[in-house]
Amino acid sequence: MSTAKSENEAREQRILDAASDLIVHYGFDKTTVSDIAREAGISKGAIYLHFDSKDALFESLLIREMQAYTERWFDLIEKDEYGGTIGSMYKNTLYALNASEFMAAVFKQDSRVMGSYVRKPDNFFRQQQEHDTRFAFVKMMQDAGVIRQDMDARVIAHIMDMLAYGLVSMDEVKKEEHIPPTDDIIEGIATIMDAALTPPDADKEAGIAILHQIISAAKLQMQQQNETNEE
Repeated sequence: MSTAKSENEAREQRILDAASDLIVHYGFDKTTVSDIAREAGISKGAIYLHFDSKDALFESLLIREMQAYTERWFDLIEKDEYGGTIGSMYKNTLYALNASEFMAAVFKQDSRVMGSYVRKPDNFFRQQQEHDTRFAFVKMMQDAGVIRQDMDARVIAHIMDMLAYGLVSMDEVKKEEHIPPTDDIIEGIATIMDAALTPPDADKEAGIAILHQIISAAKLQMQQQNETNEE
């Protein structure tokens, strides 16, 4: 796990920016610490002033990008007049996900990008598997009457995962010219989600309150992960 040995925050962010660009382009396995140092314009030794290993660097990048994704998602929802409905929350999840090539690769566990890292027994993703955030979110929305209650929350959460995975993976099975514009797909998914799952009297404010809880819990989880990495 990584130990932040240097307080040079600007350099650390430059290292993470370089790692993100290279890993998305070449993949985790083909990207070396030397490559990252060269891209960041620093020496290889400077990398180790911040991170103990390539794995530790990658895990710090994951946490940073997940935090950025969460903040982007929340900002989009707060600006959306229908922000408290499941359709709005879900479509803005997809907009936030689609805005980051790195996060799209992480979401679908792209083997080209993630490489051998995902096969490590103690990798970041396996540590997070015990936290079924999507299911918890759906169940809370159901309990508040924001989502219909006559469907199993786990089934709804799984369908939502399938739709998101399909959005970032469809170009692997369908020719690009046959795929509608991404924004149109996302808006269509939101319309279908609301039509299928949102009760007529749904309380949007209750939905926003639940979102605040989910975001706070996610931030705490990532903070704890950061602290664990620094031990």
